[in-house]
Amino acid sequence: MVRFGGNPILEPMKHHPWESRYVFNPAVIQLGGKTHIFYRAIGEDSISRLGYASSKDGYNIDERLQYPVFGPATSYEKRGCEDPRITMLNGNCIMTYTAYGDIYQIGIATISVKNIMEKKWEWGERCFPFPNMKNKNAVIFPRKINDRYVMFHRLDPDIYVAYSDDLRTWHNGKIVIRPRADLWDCVKIGAAGPPIEMDEGWLLVYHGVDYGRTYRLGISVLDKENPENVLYRSREPILEPSEDYERFGLVPNVVFSCGSLRRKDELLIYYGCADSVIGVATFNLKKIIP
Repeated sequence: MVRFGGNPILEPMKHHPWESRYVFNPAVIQLGGKTHIFYRAIGEDSISRLGYASSKDGYNIDERLQYPVFGPATSYEKRGCEDPRITMLNGNCIMTYTAYGDIYQIGIATISVKNIMEKKWEWGERCFPFPNMKNKNAVIFPRKINDRYVMFHRLDPDIYVAYSDDLRTWHNGKIVIRPRADLWDCVKIGAAGPPIEMDEGWLLVYHGVDYGRTYRLGISVLDKENPENVLYRSREPILEPSEDYERFGLVPNVVFSCGSLRRKDELLIYYGCADSVIGVATFNLKKIIP
């Protein structure tokens, strides 16, 4: 693992009231030769909104918009829209996020690839697939499996799977991955970004929390045609807080990812650091997958 020497790649902008305090937990997609970054931002009113930045090389930021591209619009989101994850599917970008109203729950919104490329932030109708159910950390797989859409989500403290025919109604939920006693992921776990398909299976980066409230990242590999079958799970974390920008901030000792990119034999993980800034680290896939 190699942290980018220019970390953090995104920090709060004091002269932007909507992102003046903290920026963290980014989703990423690769489009048109650029890395597109959608990140959570908190400003003076303590409401979470989503900002946008892009990078040609995946590390150095070339563009950053001065305004949010997604924010609260319903009573389910009155306290904010948090922790986006974006899946490319059928020519659209499907974003899952945490809608924070009276409780935390999952929201889904869709935007076309064309609109992202043209920076027209015309999102489709928002869907809340598990209304009034306390739920977070949802990711949608980037293709159908056995003719159904697949979602992983977190009902505290476990990772669950759900299936859908239309991306709106989800069913057949069951536990797939649980915390492990006496390890770094012993209290609760949650999916990071959408799984990445490889020859070996689906690569899922996930976060784990221990009794000291430290957030770390690990990986699991899932069967390509039955993601309920976990083929491998890292016993040790692949990333844990060690740098000052990961150890000190709004929430100390946190590395929390909502998205990764694969480039040949490398995995670029984008992550929030101490709920305050954003970093990126590069991993050799041959070294983290046995």
